[in-house]
Amino acid sequence: MILENERHDEERAFYGLKDALVKNCKIDGPADGESAFKECKNIEVVDTYLNLRYPFWHDENVTITNCEMTENCRAALWYDKGVKIDGCKMHGIKALRECQDIELKNTDIDSPEFAWRSRNIKVKNTTLEGEYPFFECKNMEIDGLTMKGKYSFQYIENVTFKNCIFDTKDAFWHAKNIMVEDSVVKGEYLAWYAENIRFVRCKIIGTQPLCYVKDLVLEECEMEGCDLSFERSEVEATIKGHIDSVKNPFVGNIVADSIGEIILEEEIVEPGKCKIVVK
Repeated sequence: MILENERHDEERAFYGLKDALVKNCKIDGPADGESAFKECKNIEVVDTYLNLRYPFWHDENVTITNCEMTENCRAALWYDKGVKIDGCKMHGIKALRECQDIELKNTDIDSPEFAWRSRNIKVKNTTLEGEYPFFECKNMEIDGLTMKGKYSFQYIENVTFKNCIFDTKDAFWHAKNIMVEDSVVKGEYLAWYAENIRFVRCKIIGTQPLCYVKDLVLEECEMEGCDLSFERSEVEATIKGHIDSVKNPFVGNIVADSIGEIILEEEIVEPGKCKIVVK
């Protein structure tokens, strides 16, 4: 079935649609109906403008290509399985929640509370702006994401990042089993209370990073504006260049070309448990 060049604004316009192509349509109008594609299966939506709430809920096997979801398109994808999104604009709040098996690429996202409690996600060459992105997500592969956020990647698990640029605050809090490669991570209070997190050839920028972390590894990384680093962390770090200051690391080894200040408070630090080497 092919549905082309149509406009719909009624409630549940395509409810239960199966095995269909929807092309060059507009989900917009005075009736202001919600949930256009609810309970759909095996559909492809192409070159379509979506300006109404909750368009993709409880759907399965959906491809969304070159579509625009405006700021009025709130909570665009919830409870979906098997979704491919390519070349889209996603500008509504709370897009992507409680979803699984998602492929997202070449897309521009401006969405507070984006991608909560979702799993099995692949992201490629995408830009994102929003507060609290990817909260409590699991099993993700992210490559080429440029993101401006605030409280990003909190409570995530089993995630790899490559070739990313992040400008964000309080990222990776309580995250577990994380690999970050060849990326720039800018922000305050990076990865507090994280566990099993590794940064490889990354640039880390911002105050008080990587505190209270278990099983933290940094390989060939750079640190800029990083004061009071590694407080109470289990850390193995090789840093190219300068660290502004290191404070009370718990255990491990820290090697850097230079360190501005090393703060070891006797009532907190056990002597010899963390070795600090300045080249």
